[in-house]
Amino acid sequence: MTDKKKTTNLHPRNKHQGEYDFKQLLEHNSKLEAFLLVNKHGKTSIDFFNPAAVKALNKALLSSYYKIQNWDIPKDYLCPPIPGRADYIHYVADLLANDAAGNIPKGKKIRVLDLGVGANCIYPILGVKEYGWSFVGTDISKIALKNAHDIILNNKNLRANIELRWQAKSERLFEGVVPEKEYFELSICNPPFHRSAEEAAMGTTRKLKNLGQKEGQKSSLNFGGQEHELWCTGGELQFLNNMILQSKDFASSIRWFTSLVSKEAHLKTLYKTLKKVGITAPKTIPMGQGNKKSRILAWTFQ
Repeated sequence: MTDKKKTTNLHPRNKHQGEYDFKQLLEHNSKLEAFLLVNKHGKTSIDFFNPAAVKALNKALLSSYYKIQNWDIPKDYLCPPIPGRADYIHYVADLLANDAAGNIPKGKKIRVLDLGVGANCIYPILGVKEYGWSFVGTDISKIALKNAHDIILNNKNLRANIELRWQAKSERLFEGVVPEKEYFELSICNPPFHRSAEEAAMGTTRKLKNLGQKEGQKSSLNFGGQEHELWCTGGELQFLNNMILQSKDFASSIRWFTSLVSKEAHLKTLYKTLKKVGITAPKTIPMGQGNKKSRILAWTFQ
């Protein structure tokens, strides 16, 4: 069920290979300079414990590599690591290419549903800029959708390719946002990982410790995140089980259903759920960025 790929490097088409070129990035966001430092290896970097530094880096990356201006997110909302998000887009592009004799389909005719687009609108941005796809982004948060809408309005190169829809029922993923007779080549999702706010806080403490935070140093979420972005009842496993069960009702509306799966141990249960809805050959696509490993789970009824 797992496609065998090396998982320690970014996708070959990912623009963010190797070290950041801070000289180039400063040309696109001079405010990033205030956050530059020399790390213990003698390399120029930023303090990844500082949310403001991470946001300044993201603004520079989006401007430099994707010609996106005026990108911003509300205070304490999820600030995504762009190289990893780009990997997801490139791997699902390969998934679509497998159905097209190895040629990556491009252009607005390729419609993608982003479940939980978030205030940052990052997946539609990357998909539009890399492949010219069109997106429908959904979210249960009107604040997130308002911010994503502002990003789209402030970047005319996005306006014709991204539509946003509010999901009024948090327990439903497709119902109400995918009308009958509407068709998508694929859906993408980065599900909430944790089961509670307390678990999310513990996970942050663990992550910061692994990144080298000293004892007693003030903890902060370097990538931020609101409640609905970080946790839900039952966590990632229950969320994805529900997604699989609900996907069957939209089998003719979406060719490929996909989602990130952060915890490898969840796959065994998810495969069983997929089998219950008639999926016997799902795809699991490994991804890796440095020491961090993740994977994309993909399935189709067509």
